[in-house]
Amino acid sequence: MKISRIAVASLGLFATTAFAQSSVTLYGVADAGIEYLSNVPSASPGGSNQVRMTSGNMSTSRWGLRGVEDLGGGLKAIFELESGISFDTGAQNNSTRLFDRSAFVGLGSKYGQLTLGRQTTPMYDTTLQLDPMGFAPRYSLFKMDDVLAGRADNAIKYRGIFSGLTVTGLYSFSRTGGGEVPGNYKVDRNMGVSLMYETGALAVGAVYDEIQGSTVATADRKDRRALIGASYAFGPAKAFIGYRWYNGNVGALPTNGSNIYWAGLRYGLTPALTLTGAAYYTDSRNSGADPFLFVASADYAFSKRTDVYMNVGYALNRGNSQLGMNGYNSTTGSPTNVVPGKDQTGVVVGVRHKF
Repeated sequence: MKISRIAVASLGLFATTAFAQSSVTLYGVADAGIEYLSNVPSASPGGSNQVRMTSGNMSTSRWGLRGVEDLGGGLKAIFELESGISFDTGAQNNSTRLFDRSAFVGLGSKYGQLTLGRQTTPMYDTTLQLDPMGFAPRYSLFKMDDVLAGRADNAIKYRGIFSGLTVTGLYSFSRTGGGEVPGNYKVDRNMGVSLMYETGALAVGAVYDEIQGSTVATADRKDRRALIGASYAFGPAKAFIGYRWYNGNVGALPTNGSNIYWAGLRYGLTPALTLTGAAYYTDSRNSGADPFLFVASADYAFSKRTDVYMNVGYALNRGNSQLGMNGYNSTTGSPTNVVPGKDQTGVVVGVRHKF
């Protein structure tokens, strides 16, 4: 829903100059479904099956506001506020943050866009385009490594598009929002840069991301990730392939180093029906805990704004790996997704509406 030239002076959304034109857009996604999972941890030693309602399966359920003001001479002011919602309960996804997904303001011109605040990392922006599942919150590449869907507080970000080449860079003074530490600029620092080149049917992307420890004691620790991938469209089909390298001692991944490989195909069977198949493999260094994730998806669009979907997935755990359809088990508490070492089958059927 788009509201142009909103006359609400108390909110600072009304531009009084003759040349300035401003607009605010209310937008969002409502996504909910019913999910079946096998081998879920329970009172039974071998685990149990589970049927539950879930929110945010193909897209995170959310609402937001975007604003733009024309400042003249090709310059514009922009802002965005975005909040995640659990549609199964009506609660905020993050009880401590109203706008947990984004909150930034900045300026844009033909030379690019510069923004300040909480925003997605270059790693997120690039991976979103290279995952055959479209980086869905579940049953996708995101579940192999949740930092791939990174957001950073206290971040300055640049994004420019030049004849098919998109350049993105980000520097966060305190990624998790703990606050900058006087005298130690490394604490909780996050840096990232990416290049995405698109020409005709081909898209190729590469990205590097680096995270420092979030306390003074861990400030010299680093998590480093590099990712490269490509997609190619031919007729109604689009093929994807990619690789992610990781090495570090900050995060909560099962080991200090791993590689992820993936490939997939998206096929438009009809203008309304899209079929997707994807395979993801994690190679954990110095460990036999190397799980596979296989996903098949069918999506039927009633319109540009409303669709229904069914995703079927299978997590194949090896060497006591602990990958479930909704991510890895917690390394700091009780298992939450799958019985350690057991495989898991998942099926989710749902509806999604974009407004």
